[in-house]
Amino acid sequence: NSAARYVKRIFRANSTATCTELAKRITERLGAELGKSVVYQETNGKTRVEIKESVRDQDIFIIQTIRRDVNTAMMELLIMDYALKTSCARNIIGVIPYFPYSKQSKIRKRGSIVCKFLASTLAKAGLTHIITRALHQKEIQGFFSFPVDNLRASPFLLQYIQEEIPNYRNAVTVAKFPDAAKRAQSYAERLCLGLAVIHWEAQGTELDIDDGRHSPSMVKNATVHPCLKFSLMMAKEKPPITIVGDVGGHIAIIVDDIIDDVEFVAAAEILKVRGAYKTYVMATHDILSANAPRLIEESSVDEVMVMNAVLHEVQKLQCPEIKMVDVSLMLSETI
Repeated sequence: NSAARYVKRIFRANSTATCTELAKRITERLGAELGKSVVYQETNGKTRVEIKESVRDQDIFIIQTIRRDVNTAMMELLIMDYALKTSCARNIIGVIPYFPYSKQSKIRKRGSIVCKFLASTLAKAGLTHIITRALHQKEIQGFFSFPVDNLRASPFLLQYIQEEIPNYRNAVTVAKFPDAAKRAQSYAERLCLGLAVIHWEAQGTELDIDDGRHSPSMVKNATVHPCLKFSLMMAKEKPPITIVGDVGGHIAIIVDDIIDDVEFVAAAEILKVRGAYKTYVMATHDILSANAPRLIEESSVDEVMVMNAVLHEVQKLQCPEIKMVDVSLMLSETI
């Protein structure tokens, strides 16, 4: 068919279950064949990539899902990019549903903007285009020297809310932190629902002291205007936990992008105390480290909806509260 003529080759950058399944679904939708390659880890931990067919003057799509070992996954992608580049591929397009290090897009103290470094490294390795989904910040696209397709996950999540949550008209979208209010407001406006924002102690990564604005420290004997000295030295008071908006007697839908250390569990408990009779979590990327599935199962969260682009371990699949939406349709249409 027409799709098969345009998609010359699709490769997968690792052989994990999630990547294999995602690549299989995409190739089936496009009527294309999966490219022949071998990606494996040697006994000493080194990554080896072997391309088993000619890719000269062809457009290549590399499917890469990010598993628990993020650095290994990125090395697999970089080495495969370079292998295809040296094999004279015309264009190399990375299909990375979850782009790692996207939260490290701002400088902290004397650290570095890792996301920008990763974007530059991918370009050096040979990548000419990238297809990703729901970047943590839209401005990250400016780190790349080649085109970026940043797909929106919200249409899928909105459809899920309308079709799978009974009586969703009685729901309220909830932002875990004031910083996330814009995302929750967008969902509320499109679904014609109310909005609530949880206001409590600021996230550790967003504290003023983390970005180095108080460094170097003030010199004792330096001449400083009294008002300026007071404003710099005065400690911030921790605000009390409050909810702006009414959740009593409503369904609470927590809208988030990257869920890792299940902060929403604490948010769900607060919402329950304030009268919400059901709590749902909508997330575009689920990392769910360590014992997150067990914490979800033991919490008051009724359901966590995620998209199947990150490796799902057995315990995650065994958690009945976690539901998954297929992203292969979104990716195959973009390709």
